[in-house]
Amino acid sequence: MRSRGSAVSVADFGGVGDGRTLNTAAFQRAVAVIERRRPANVTLLYVPPGVWHTGAFNLTSHMTLFLAKGAVIKSTQVRMEQLMAKARSGGICGGEEPYLSQDHIYWSSCILEISLFMVWSSTTHHFGTSTLFIAGENGTIDGQGKVWWNINVVVRNVTLLAPYDSPNTDVVDPDSSLNVCIEDCFISTGDDLVAVKSGWDEYGIAYAHPSSGITVRQLTGSSPFAGIAVGSETSGGVENILVESIDIYNTSIGMHIKTNSGRGGYIRNMTISGMNMNHVRNGLRIKGDVGGHPDDK
Repeated sequence: MRSRGSAVSVADFGGVGDGRTLNTAAFQRAVAVIERRRPANVTLLYVPPGVWHTGAFNLTSHMTLFLAKGAVIKSTQVRMEQLMAKARSGGICGGEEPYLSQDHIYWSSCILEISLFMVWSSTTHHFGTSTLFIAGENGTIDGQGKVWWNINVVVRNVTLLAPYDSPNTDVVDPDSSLNVCIEDCFISTGDDLVAVKSGWDEYGIAYAHPSSGITVRQLTGSSPFAGIAVGSETSGGVENILVESIDIYNTSIGMHIKTNSGRGGYIRNMTISGMNMNHVRNGLRIKGDVGGHPDDK
């Protein structure tokens, strides 16, 4: 490894890589020392082999975060209310310095150089004159994101309004999503109220994540387009959809099932019941030629 200036280890600041000890304060202290040294040289923060359990901590410019072979920075499990509190206070993606959160590193005003196999300058982003390097010998940053993708999403008791002539104002669009419930809501907008999707053409086919287990019920609203829609982006497939107890008024289409050739997906196992439609031009519309294509693939 070429010289990057002086080096410190997270272990020098009380860190323990045993997979149990919480090392947030150790990382924070190490970064604070590095921050005081800048911009005279770039200081390397060395993470030795082991599992380094930590919460979120700020990074800084003029430093290298170096993960040794066998080193794992493992995120704590952050509860939703904690994340929302940070968002309300501007703690996420805010300020002039990088931010390490549940599963992302945010940065601004930095040159970011990423390498996990000792190949420097594999990726470089230019944001200014300061520098932040993330490197290592096949180390791992584990954000423990499973807690997020295993949650069922519930949208309940919300009122969502946009002008009737506002373009592209879909309100709730589950896209390549599992186990979503949208209920007891009032929506008035300029586009589809709810639109279930699963990816656009070859990109959706490559991603191959269907939307499944979607429930929409006890919803009231109006739109110049559709009350409830499926598509038109359906390349990953859409299945197991329940729509019930819906009141739609002053709307072009009550239930719109739409796709296009080239999408390659399926739409199956839909149950629609109890839709009350008042001043609706088309109650049910099924179309196979809706939406454009990104390219000729």
